[in-house]
Amino acid sequence: MQRIWAPWRMDYIRGLDGAEAAEDKGCIFCWKPREDPGQDEANLIVARRQHCFVIMNLYPYNNSHLMVVPYRHTCDFTSLSDDELLDCQQAVRDAVRAMEQSLQPQGWNIGLNLGKAGGAGIDQHLHWHVVPRWVGDTNFFPVLSDVKVISESMEDSWRRMRDAFARL
Repeated sequence: MQRIWAPWRMDYIRGLDGAEAAEDKGCIFCWKPREDPGQDEANLIVARRQHCFVIMNLYPYNNSHLMVVPYRHTCDFTSLSDDELLDCQQAVRDAVRAMEQSLQPQGWNIGLNLGKAGGAGIDQHLHWHVVPRWVGDTNFFPVLSDVKVISESMEDSWRRMRDAFARL
């Protein structure tokens, strides 16, 4: 029997994903980029731009699942300025380029989940998901046991994505 170890997922499974501690600080997408850039690895931020930043999803659907987040706290897509929207879309494009260089995915899931009804886990601060996909990357684990196997550590994924963004 093979064992799949993903101990970082236990907090998520138990529902203790740090939400209680994060509530004290406010919106996670607001306070993380305000911290010192020297904390970017701990905060999983791989790139900073003028109007947005790129952060790894702590509970990814696939290796190197990224999110592009405007600095401004808003859940209203139509409130984004032209400069914010352009910077965010260019960051999504750069995320695709970075992943193409470092991961060679065969496809993508890219998009926004707006509002609770739209599936947003953090519904008060909009963000784009950029998820690399490969043929066969889904298997019976998520269907039968609500488990997803992520084959690379968060630390290794962060370094890979940070370095790929730096090469752009």
